[in-house]
Amino acid sequence: MKRRTFLGAAALAAPASLILSSPAQAAVYSVATTEQVQNKILVWDKDSAFTDANVQWSWSPGAGGWSNLSDVRFRSTASFGEVCLVAASGGNVGIVDKTTEQHQELNDLLWTGTPGGNPHAIERIPDIGAIVTASSSDGLLAGGYLCVYGPTAVSNPSTLARVQTIAFKGAHGVLWDPTLKHLWAVGDKMLRAYNVTGTYRNTRLVYAGKQVTLSGLGHDLQPDYTDKGKLFVTDTYGAYRVDTATLTKETVLAEGSLKAWSRHSSGEDISVKADGVGAKTWGSPTVRFSVGADRTRTGAEFYKARIHTTAFE
Repeated sequence: MKRRTFLGAAALAAPASLILSSPAQAAVYSVATTEQVQNKILVWDKDSAFTDANVQWSWSPGAGGWSNLSDVRFRSTASFGEVCLVAASGGNVGIVDKTTEQHQELNDLLWTGTPGGNPHAIERIPDIGAIVTASSSDGLLAGGYLCVYGPTAVSNPSTLARVQTIAFKGAHGVLWDPTLKHLWAVGDKMLRAYNVTGTYRNTRLVYAGKQVTLSGLGHDLQPDYTDKGKLFVTDTYGAYRVDTATLTKETVLAEGSLKAWSRHSSGEDISVKADGVGAKTWGSPTVRFSVGADRTRTGAEFYKARIHTTAFE
């Protein structure tokens, strides 16, 4: 197979690819997507066609507060094993009890939260079982905010309740950093680090005094699985690799409308770029891969694409 690379700002004629710091190798892994036409979480082997027959796992919540699924990620828990964290622009967030059942639905939720304000991301803080969400627009606070949910029992997600709301303009992404023990959040022109203090219902986020300025509205926030000291951030103008120690960033791709960006441990990059057409102009029917073939599902609108792993980094 002919290998492609994502090109930087000097070669935007081929916007579907990117320059890797070292050659990526073919790897076997699965990709989790938020598909907003069917409104499902769909997981596929990245080397298989994105067809119904090839779906490895799915979750379907219906509509209402679950419309326009906007985030998916997987985390390990002591009580339930692997769970799936989900957020929807309709206003809801939740924790799915991911079982061996291939196709799961709303009744498999362990917990539902309603932060409102166009939720775009959700993260779980390990050991204490707290949940942090990012909402990009007016709701509990004007302009965007983070919500912290604390449990009364770490082993029981149903005890989670909102304990803190922090103003964060245009909040779009959250990610736990187990190396630095920070909760990173991205929003309008800003990537910021928070410390997590307290436990149970006393869990709180406290600004850690670390931030990175962006040029536009921050969007996606994901780990670099090739380097624990790096994060990937997208904003209005492109994708960036951030060094969490020096708080510096380098441009990976100068391209707008990047809704999702991840790098697998093999060095392969995964992205979704909004195409401005179709039922959801902010999505795309195509998930792009820097090494393997791009995958297009006719009629679909993918918003996020994630490596299916429970690892934080």
